[in-house]
Amino acid sequence: MLALSHSAIWTAIDALAARFRMTPSALARLAGLDPTSFNPSKRRSAGQRPRWPSTESLAKVLLATGTSFSDFAELVEGAGTPQRRTAPLIGLADAGAAGRFDDAGYPAGGGWDEIDFPGSIEEGAYALEIAGDAFAPAYRDGDRILVSPAAQPRRGDRVVVRTADGAIAARELVRVTANRVQLKPIAADAPQLTLDMKDVAWIARILWASQ
Repeated sequence: MLALSHSAIWTAIDALAARFRMTPSALARLAGLDPTSFNPSKRRSAGQRPRWPSTESLAKVLLATGTSFSDFAELVEGAGTPQRRTAPLIGLADAGAAGRFDDAGYPAGGGWDEIDFPGSIEEGAYALEIAGDAFAPAYRDGDRILVSPAAQPRRGDRVVVRTADGAIAARELVRVTANRVQLKPIAADAPQLTLDMKDVAWIARILWASQ
Protein backbone atom coordinates (compact mmCIF):
# COMPACT_ATOMS: atom_id res chain seq x y z
CA MET A 1 0.00 0.00 0.00
CA LEU A 2 1.29 3.46 -0.90
CA ALA A 3 2.33 5.35 2.24
CA LEU A 4 1.27 8.94 1.63
CA SER A 5 3.02 10.47 4.59
CA HIS A 6 3.95 14.14 4.70
CA SER A 7 7.68 13.44 4.75
CA ALA A 8 7.44 10.80 1.99
CA ILE A 9 5.66 13.19 -0.38
CA TRP A 10 8.22 15.95 0.09
CA THR A 11 11.12 13.53 -0.12
CA ALA A 12 9.69 12.27 -3.42
CA ILE A 13 9.48 15.82 -4.78
CA ASP A 14 13.10 16.42 -3.81
CA ALA A 15 14.10 13.13 -5.45
CA LEU A 16 12.21 14.01 -8.63
CA ALA A 17 14.00 17.34 -8.82
CA ALA A 18 17.32 15.54 -8.38
CA ARG A 19 16.49 13.13 -11.22
CA PHE A 20 16.28 16.09 -13.56
CA ARG A 21 19.35 17.75 -12.07
CA MET A 22 17.26 20.59 -10.66
CA THR A 23 16.69 22.24 -7.33
CA PRO A 24 13.13 22.07 -5.93
CA SER A 25 12.80 25.78 -6.80
CA ALA A 26 13.76 25.14 -10.43
CA LEU A 27 11.28 22.26 -10.54
CA ALA A 28 8.53 24.57 -9.28
CA ARG A 29 9.39 27.17 -11.93
CA LEU A 30 9.35 24.51 -14.66
CA ALA A 31 5.83 23.54 -13.58
CA GLY A 32 4.65 27.16 -13.68
CA LEU A 33 4.47 27.47 -9.91
CA ASP A 34 5.86 30.07 -7.56
CA PRO A 35 9.60 29.32 -7.20
CA THR A 36 9.23 29.12 -3.43
CA SER A 37 6.40 26.56 -3.57
CA PHE A 38 8.66 23.62 -2.67
CA ASN A 39 11.05 25.41 -0.34
CA PRO A 40 11.61 23.69 3.03
CA SER A 41 10.15 26.75 4.78
CA LYS A 42 6.83 26.14 2.99
CA ARG A 43 6.50 22.57 4.21
CA ARG A 44 5.33 23.51 7.69
CA SER A 45 3.26 26.35 9.03
CA ALA A 46 4.48 28.88 11.58
CA GLY A 47 3.06 26.56 14.23
CA GLN A 48 4.96 23.62 12.69
CA ARG A 49 1.81 21.99 11.35
CA PRO A 50 2.55 19.94 8.20
CA ARG A 51 1.77 21.62 4.88
CA TRP A 52 1.10 19.32 1.96
CA PRO A 53 1.61 20.10 -1.74
CA SER A 54 -1.69 20.44 -3.53
CA THR A 55 -2.84 17.83 -6.02
CA GLU A 56 -2.85 20.61 -8.63
CA SER A 57 0.83 21.35 -7.92
CA LEU A 58 1.74 17.67 -8.16
CA ALA A 59 -0.19 17.31 -11.42
CA LYS A 60 1.63 20.28 -12.92
CA VAL A 61 5.01 18.89 -11.88
CA LEU A 62 4.30 15.45 -13.34
CA LEU A 63 3.07 17.00 -16.59
CA ALA A 64 6.03 19.36 -16.88
CA THR A 65 8.59 16.60 -16.34
CA GLY A 66 6.78 13.89 -18.28
CA THR A 67 6.73 11.71 -15.17
CA SER A 68 3.98 9.14 -14.70
CA PHE A 69 2.17 8.82 -11.40
CA SER A 70 3.50 5.28 -11.02
CA ASP A 71 7.08 6.58 -11.25
CA PHE A 72 6.30 9.23 -8.66
CA ALA A 73 4.65 6.61 -6.47
CA GLU A 74 7.87 4.59 -6.49
CA LEU A 75 9.70 7.61 -5.14
CA VAL A 76 7.06 8.08 -2.45
CA GLU A 77 7.32 4.47 -1.40
CA GLY A 78 11.10 4.59 -1.41
CA ALA A 79 11.05 1.44 -3.51
CA GLY A 80 14.23 2.38 -5.32
CA THR A 81 15.06 4.20 -8.49
CA PRO A 82 12.22 4.40 -11.00
CA GLN A 83 12.77 2.60 -14.25
CA ARG A 84 14.95 4.68 -16.53
CA ARG A 85 15.50 4.73 -20.24
CA THR A 86 17.90 6.50 -22.50
CA ALA A 87 17.08 9.25 -24.96
CA PRO A 88 19.17 10.20 -27.99
CA LEU A 89 21.16 13.42 -27.53
CA ILE A 90 22.79 15.75 -30.01
CA GLY A 91 23.79 19.38 -30.04
CA LEU A 92 21.20 21.72 -31.55
CA ALA A 93 23.90 23.17 -33.78
CA ASP A 94 24.61 19.69 -35.18
CA ALA A 95 20.99 18.64 -35.57
CA GLY A 96 20.64 20.22 -39.00
CA ALA A 97 23.19 17.92 -40.59
CA ALA A 98 21.87 15.56 -43.25
CA GLY A 99 20.62 12.20 -42.00
CA ARG A 100 20.02 13.17 -38.36
CA PHE A 101 16.21 12.71 -38.64
CA ASP A 102 13.77 10.71 -40.68
CA ASP A 103 10.95 12.34 -42.65
CA ALA A 104 8.65 12.32 -39.59
CA GLY A 105 11.16 14.09 -37.35
CA TYR A 106 12.39 11.08 -35.38
CA PRO A 107 16.13 10.58 -34.68
CA ALA A 108 17.95 8.60 -37.34
CA GLY A 109 21.47 7.90 -38.53
CA GLY A 110 24.69 8.39 -36.61
CA GLY A 111 26.14 11.22 -34.58
CA TRP A 112 23.80 10.80 -31.61
CA ASP A 113 24.89 10.32 -28.00
CA GLU A 114 22.61 9.08 -25.18
CA ILE A 115 21.47 10.37 -21.81
CA ASP A 116 19.27 8.89 -19.10
CA PHE A 117 15.72 10.05 -18.54
CA PRO A 118 12.82 8.70 -16.44
CA GLY A 119 11.03 5.83 -18.12
CA SER A 120 7.80 7.76 -18.67
CA ILE A 121 9.05 9.96 -21.51
CA GLU A 122 7.33 9.44 -24.82
CA GLU A 123 8.64 6.96 -27.32
CA GLY A 124 10.76 8.71 -29.90
CA ALA A 125 11.60 11.69 -27.70
CA TYR A 126 15.13 13.05 -27.91
CA ALA A 127 17.28 15.77 -26.37
CA LEU A 128 19.05 18.71 -27.97
CA GLU A 129 21.86 20.50 -26.16
CA ILE A 130 22.05 24.27 -26.38
CA ALA A 131 25.41 25.85 -27.16
CA GLY A 132 25.93 29.57 -26.56
CA ASP A 133 23.37 32.16 -25.46
CA ALA A 134 21.38 32.62 -28.67
CA PHE A 135 18.21 31.56 -26.83
CA ALA A 136 18.90 33.33 -23.52
CA PRO A 137 17.31 33.92 -21.13
CA ALA A 138 14.90 31.04 -21.93
CA TYR A 139 17.70 28.56 -22.64
CA ARG A 140 21.37 28.99 -21.80
CA ASP A 141 24.60 27.34 -22.80
CA GLY A 142 24.57 23.69 -21.71
CA ASP A 143 20.80 23.42 -21.22
CA ARG A 144 19.17 20.34 -22.71
CA ILE A 145 15.69 20.47 -24.20
CA LEU A 146 13.57 17.32 -24.42
CA VAL A 147 11.70 17.19 -27.73
CA SER A 148 8.82 14.94 -28.73
CA PRO A 149 7.90 14.47 -32.40
CA ALA A 150 4.80 12.56 -31.25
CA ALA A 151 3.32 15.33 -29.06
CA GLN A 152 0.84 17.58 -30.84
CA PRO A 153 2.13 21.18 -30.73
CA ARG A 154 -0.32 23.76 -29.41
CA ARG A 155 -0.43 27.51 -29.67
CA GLY A 156 2.06 29.01 -27.23
CA ASP A 157 4.21 25.87 -27.08
CA ARG A 158 7.93 26.09 -27.66
CA VAL A 159 8.83 23.91 -30.60
CA VAL A 160 11.69 22.77 -32.79
CA VAL A 161 11.07 23.40 -36.48
CA ARG A 162 12.89 21.87 -39.41
CA THR A 163 12.45 23.53 -42.77
CA ALA A 164 12.53 21.76 -46.11
CA ASP A 165 16.07 23.01 -46.74
CA GLY A 166 17.31 21.34 -43.52
CA ALA A 167 17.55 24.36 -41.20
CA ILE A 168 16.52 23.76 -37.58
CA ALA A 169 15.32 26.43 -35.14
CA ALA A 170 13.73 26.59 -31.69
CA ARG A 171 10.72 28.92 -31.67
CA GLU A 172 7.36 29.56 -30.04
CA LEU A 173 4.32 28.47 -32.01
CA VAL A 174 1.95 31.38 -32.63
CA ARG A 175 -0.47 30.15 -35.27
CA VAL A 176 -0.92 27.32 -37.73
CA THR A 177 -3.25 27.28 -40.73
CA ALA A 178 -3.56 24.90 -43.65
CA ASN A 179 -1.12 27.05 -45.60
CA ARG A 180 1.17 28.80 -43.13
CA VAL A 181 2.80 28.55 -39.74
CA GLN A 182 3.69 31.61 -37.70
CA LEU A 183 6.56 31.37 -35.21
CA LYS A 184 7.68 33.75 -32.50
CA PRO A 185 11.36 34.03 -31.52
CA ILE A 186 12.46 32.62 -28.19
CA ALA A 187 15.37 35.06 -28.12
CA ALA A 188 14.26 38.70 -28.09
CA ASP A 189 16.61 39.73 -30.89
CA ALA A 190 15.58 37.00 -33.34
CA PRO A 191 13.18 37.83 -36.18
CA GLN A 192 9.61 36.56 -36.31
CA LEU A 193 9.15 33.84 -38.89
CA THR A 194 6.20 32.98 -41.11
CA LEU A 195 6.61 29.90 -43.27
CA ASP A 196 4.52 28.31 -46.00
CA MET A 197 3.57 24.81 -44.93
CA LYS A 198 5.20 23.43 -48.06
CA ASP A 199 8.51 24.74 -46.70
CA VAL A 200 8.12 22.99 -43.31
CA ALA A 201 9.50 19.47 -42.97
CA TRP A 202 8.20 18.95 -39.43
CA ILE A 203 7.42 20.64 -36.10
CA ALA A 204 8.17 18.90 -32.78
CA ARG A 205 7.06 20.06 -29.35
CA ILE A 206 9.59 20.93 -26.63
CA LEU A 207 8.42 19.16 -23.47
CA TRP A 208 10.84 20.65 -20.95
CA ALA A 209 14.39 21.88 -20.44
CA SER A 210 17.02 20.97 -17.86
CA GLN A 211 18.27 24.18 -16.28
